Amino acid sequence: IEIYSLHVDCKVTSRFAHTVVTSKIVNRANESREATFEVELPKSAFITNFSMSIDSKVYPGIIKEKASAQKEYDAAVSHGQSAGLVKITGRKLEQFHVSVSIAAASKVTFELAYEELLKRQLGKFELLIKVRPKQLVKHFQIDVHIFEPQGIRFLETDSTFMTNELTEALTKVQNETKAHILFRPTVDQQKINPELDETLLNGDFVVRYDVRRGATAGDIQIVSGYFVHYFAPREMPVFPKNVIFVIDRSGSMAGRKIEQTRDALSKILQDLRPEDHFSFITFNSKVGEWKSSLLQATAENVASAAGFVQTLSASGGTDINRALLTAVSMLDKAERLPGRSVSMMILLTDGQPTSGESNVEVIQENIQKAVNGKYALFCLGFGFDVSYKFLEKMALSNGGIARRIYENADAALQLQGFYQEVATPILMKIEMQYPENAIEGVTKNNFKLFFEGSEIIVSGKISNELDLLPVEIKAQTHASDLTLKEEANVKEKEQVFQNQSYVFGNFIERLWAYLTIQQLLEKSISAEEEDKKTLEAQALELSLQYNFVTPLTSMVVTKPTGQQQTELANKPTEAG
Repeated sequence: IEIYSLHVDCKVTSRFAHTVVTSKIVNRANESREATFEVELPKSAFITNFSMSIDSKVYPGIIKEKASAQKEYDAAVSHGQSAGLVKITGRKLEQFHVSVSIAAASKVTFELAYEELLKRQLGKFELLIKVRPKQLVKHFQIDVHIFEPQGIRFLETDSTFMTNELTEALTKVQNETKAHILFRPTVDQQKINPELDETLLNGDFVVRYDVRRGATAGDIQIVSGYFVHYFAPREMPVFPKNVIFVIDRSGSMAGRKIEQTRDALSKILQDLRPEDHFSFITFNSKVGEWKSSLLQATAENVASAAGFVQTLSASGGTDINRALLTAVSMLDKAERLPGRSVSMMILLTDGQPTSGESNVEVIQENIQKAVNGKYALFCLGFGFDVSYKFLEKMALSNGGIARRIYENADAALQLQGFYQEVATPILMKIEMQYPENAIEGVTKNNFKLFFEGSEIIVSGKISNELDLLPVEIKAQTHASDLTLKEEANVKEKEQVFQNQSYVFGNFIERLWAYLTIQQLLEKSISAEEEDKKTLEAQALELSLQYNFVTPLTSMVVTKPTGQQQTELANKPTEAG
């Protein structure tokens, strides 16, 4: 079985990435053989199309509502379940895998398309392409086109498998607003060494970039009646933080995990600003407070805390409920904190609640009642014994996010990386306002906090013949209350994307649908049962309308007669 052509074509238009992977395979044997197509794609992406063509007959994947697809599948497959076509394969990726039997000398072409909105983290966007053909490929290429009307501020490529020979196969061309990256290694360049037919191409190919930001009220782009508004202010004074680290030191944290936690906390302490206030709460079946109140991050206090962190050891049960309630009450009672400051709790745990209150629903309720919207709660789940669903719901209900920390050598770096994302809050209570009578279907437009290095994105439909789209942003900075105003000329903005070969269809409309679905699903995690149904119904309708494989839809893939005919591609989620 020979893969004679493998192309990855990616167009990124204003952060929205549309990637198509095409693999052409020929069976050189004189009997039928299994041809396999394997693509690893980002977890944040939605598959939007798949097809296989065997001897010029096309078998398309059809996206349907999950339950009805499952019913159809169960009817078609009377014996034994297959594992489904998509599974999570690591921190950032999931894998789409399909095999089909093809006759001697036959050819098959597989094509998979997926879309995602690139998310700005720590000051850059990252486009990740996983490369693993497992054999030498005659025509191999990665072709990336980026068009950012705001202008490209910097651009870099990075790869885990590059050699000097392979670097020669990489070209980058860039002007003010566009970049073209082409990686097209010959068969010889792909070889580990001239004698062996083994490929070097195995790993990540990454493009990182950021855009220029001029206008204070962000940047508005408009295509075919849909708008997107990007806002990422720079050089603002940073809010002092009041942060309580709530650290699990139960028995399961013993050994490497608690070492990595000590390591990460020592580094994080060095990153605190002098005007920040902080404290530690550690818990197993008992809850311990390092100090009875928050302390200012003076050199002396930080040194004392560093000493304390080194003494952390692990044993006993897990009382998450009492640990978090203790943290909330410490913030409630705190005195002499800076007037305008941001208060947050960062929970790190590796297991289920086993001591004290162990019913997760009761814990969620207790915490939400106690926090009452005053503080942000971030939940870090260490490893795979945690109930990620529980942590995610608790974080999202309390203005924060959840993140999984993988049990690898770099766990301490993962913890520090997360801290860096939330280390510099520069805006609070951000309201993005648009004229109500002229705009509909607006995505989330109120945000509690904005951290430096990230980006706020709001999208919606412009309902009537509007010439000017006025926007107003209200927010609190450390120094004062902020109001920014801007007017976008609809006709002028539409012009920007005219005759751009890079633009795929009504990409802002697809971006709007993608963002709306992501937000509806996120909202449904912390919603009550009734609301959950409504939110999921809306998300399902959009998933079907825009042909996205989301957690509510499935793609039905049908194969030629005589093989296990129907297979399903579902979207796996982090919470399982």
